[in-house]
Amino acid sequence: MADVEAIERATIAAVAPREVLEIGGWLLALNEGTIRRAASAVPLSHALSADPAVFDQIEAAYAAHGLAPAFRIADEPGLEGVRAELARRGYRFEQPTLVKIGATGPMIAACRGEAAGVDNAPDAGWASVFTSEGFDPADGANRVAALTRSPDAVYGGVSEDGRTLAVGVAAFGHGWASVHGMRTDASRRGEGLAGRVLAGLAGAAQARGVERVFLQVEEGNTGARSLYRRAGFAKAWRYFYWSR
Repeated sequence: MADVEAIERATIAAVAPREVLEIGGWLLALNEGTIRRAASAVPLSHALSADPAVFDQIEAAYAAHGLAPAFRIADEPGLEGVRAELARRGYRFEQPTLVKIGATGPMIAACRGEAAGVDNAPDAGWASVFTSEGFDPADGANRVAALTRSPDAVYGGVSEDGRTLAVGVAAFGHGWASVHGMRTDASRRGEGLAGRVLAGLAGAAQARGVERVFLQVEEGNTGARSLYRRAGFAKAWRYFYWSR
């Protein structure tokens, strides 16, 4: 099993919630908006007991910030008690999502065409892809705001004739590079542009001496999963979001 704690800490840092708390082996991301990873509590281990007092503290922390409590829980055997306690408290689960692990070499090898350019800061063209036709503009604006707050990240993009067509982010922390915000203009999907973005981000990671990469993708997103499989990513675990 991969280093769960490092990956979870790196995930929260990348999506940059307004505030982060740590309570009893849990990391609490406290944020408004549509990015659920930035607004839920996650255990730092896949072998964690379900202490009702800790759940009380987590729920109180969200309430104190005017937020509904939410949890992001792997469906691993060591968290059976956690899931049972959440069910007892009236939470239900949804949105199965995979954590996938890969390496920079296969990401570059799978690229069809020239790797995307990468910058240390995003421009307006990069941000525009998130609110282009086919994407929820409110969700897109939330993601741009969060990903541009990442403390250590690079921004990849493929452009033609002054128009940005595909984008992504690589954030760095806790010994990992993590990929976020992969988006391709709806009119240009299926042309290998996302693979070029992955290759550009992988090259930026290699330049920093980072080889290990992880990402998260909804289980039902078969197109993205196929891309990531070609780029060498394999499932590490699956999680669900729990809310009332």
